[in-house]
Amino acid sequence: MNNHLHFDYTTVGHVTIDVLEDGSRRAGGTAFYSALQAARLGRRTLIITQGVPREIDALLAPYRDELELTVLPASATTTLRTAGRGDERSQRLLAWAGPIKQQLELDTSILHLAPVVREGPSSWLGHAAFVGLTAQGLARRWDQSTGQITHAAPDTAAGALAERCHALVVNEAERACCAELIATAGAAGAVVAVTDEDAPVTVLAPARPAHEVPVPALSAHVDDLGAGDVFAAAFFIALSEAQSPLQAARFASAAAAVRMCGAGAGAIGERGAIEARLLATESPRSG
Repeated sequence: MNNHLHFDYTTVGHVTIDVLEDGSRRAGGTAFYSALQAARLGRRTLIITQGVPREIDALLAPYRDELELTVLPASATTTLRTAGRGDERSQRLLAWAGPIKQQLELDTSILHLAPVVREGPSSWLGHAAFVGLTAQGLARRWDQSTGQITHAAPDTAAGALAERCHALVVNEAERACCAELIATAGAAGAVVAVTDEDAPVTVLAPARPAHEVPVPALSAHVDDLGAGDVFAAAFFIALSEAQSPLQAARFASAAAAVRMCGAGAGAIGERGAIEARLLATESPRSG
């Protein structure tokens, strides 16, 4: 596989059908939410995903003027039934597009490995100047009869991915089962961010003590689905722009706050909205 074009930001992972509590369906998955945030930060963005092409084309139709898309055909599109929000959210796997086994040939400034349910890939060819990994999909397993998703330690192949990463994002619920992955990434020189809902982000940078970065207070919390994915994209982009890990975490937290103040992917902000949110957050401190 060769896309023949250079991209600023490439996500690899399943775009999902998210079935919400009211029965409505929307596009989901880290590969989608993170890619859209990257696009709205002015990056030429590609999603490489796997599923039923016509289903994914229909899901992403409202965003196709912002994103480019490669769909590896599969017999199903990964489908998740989602209930609750924040740390009370539960998900069931209704359909799975399977592991991404095709050898990917990439030419991208930022590669974001964005699995949702252990789909991979385990390797790739070509150029990726900066590699970011969100561990959520590596730290999941599901009951074969009910589809209920729970946390589980990543398999041994995940360590090889962590060794190639410049940055890793996990949330606090995944932290314990991803301890070995975090240690591997840190030993390889990666910056690690641990998000925790409205609690401070813990930033682990090589040869530096752990540091907590407060997140913006929200006057209105509308919808948090995909907020962690938005954080990850903004964090990786800020790091690639040579912002310090702490600056990058503040910028990413502001991006997540913008997302949560509106409904759905349409609420993902452009750079101006994120910088305004960041300025509003930091102004009281500077005063």
